[in-house]
Amino acid sequence: MRHLIIPVSALFCNRFVWRRHSSQLARPFVLGIESSCDDSGAAIVSRDGTVLGEDVHSQQNNHLKFGGIIPPVAQEFHRDHIENVVQRTLDQANMSCGDLDAIAVTNRPGLPLSLLVGVRYAKHLGRKFNKPIIPIHHMEAHALMARMTNKVPFPFVCILVSGGHSLLTLVKNTKQFYLLGKTLDDAPGEAFDKIARRLKLRNLPEYAWISGGRAIELAAASSTNMAKYDFPLPFKRTNSALAPDSVLPDYNDLCAAFLNASARHIAQRTLRAIRFCEKQSLIQAGDPKTLVISGGVACNDFIFRTVSKMAESVGYVTVRPLKKHCTDNGVMIAWNGVEKFAVGQDIVFDYDSVDIVGKTPLG
Repeated sequence: MRHLIIPVSALFCNRFVWRRHSSQLARPFVLGIESSCDDSGAAIVSRDGTVLGEDVHSQQNNHLKFGGIIPPVAQEFHRDHIENVVQRTLDQANMSCGDLDAIAVTNRPGLPLSLLVGVRYAKHLGRKFNKPIIPIHHMEAHALMARMTNKVPFPFVCILVSGGHSLLTLVKNTKQFYLLGKTLDDAPGEAFDKIARRLKLRNLPEYAWISGGRAIELAAASSTNMAKYDFPLPFKRTNSALAPDSVLPDYNDLCAAFLNASARHIAQRTLRAIRFCEKQSLIQAGDPKTLVISGGVACNDFIFRTVSKMAESVGYVTVRPLKKHCTDNGVMIAWNGVEKFAVGQDIVFDYDSVDIVGKTPLG
């Protein structure tokens, strides 16, 4: 029986060697910090897309009181919560900043006051722990997020729909984004919020503490006559105006009609983009036919189904990130950092060279 007795010290030694080896296989470990608007987010992601820790502090309920985001207020909330959000992320991952390989941070585009908080904190951590900074374009991170969970190969067509953006792009790799089209006026998410405010949905208890876009989606789900309204909205005459604080009786049908019109419009423009890419040979015959839809509005199931049916009709598969990763989050920033780290792109030790940019194009 003596040969079955293994020294305890040997067991711990082997376990230590295995952990160290597996840790090296999973590298890099990248911390992502997101503060471009009103969500303070952080996450740690490994090379294979494993989310080791993530946390987010949402300001939504605070801004709903004011009917919109007030930049100085948003900045103050970021200042109050960014350190705790990062620390909770590290605690979840059972890691310290010394275990990280890089710190990715959103530096463009977004609300300048909000961006400033995240970038300054990332620089602070970089200097303190001698870690490189990877500056991240917020919309590029949204576009690439689906690659983490769905293993989407390059190239792919992507539509980014959110509260502040509506963009169609062809994604060739982590560096090359070809802008195919963008909104001329309001982004879909902004339009949803305006319609929700105009309809005074917040005065109804079931919609009081959710975003305008989500309120529109829920209200539309209970519609019995989607065809009742035809857009543009017939509210130009004064005799159609609503009394203060009153809600349109058939608001469900109006929400459904608006949602349907928005989804059809997005699908039609996306189809044009796909056909353009194929006609110009931007997508070759042997390339994968994949359409990615991302951004906060991608959470809307009706819009996703409508776009998916259109894509399926021309032989494309439609994917989106997990719903919690369609909205602003630290995971998409960390994952973009992982992909950039893998190809040696934008790895910065000159911290002072990383500036915020409020408005910047995609591609």
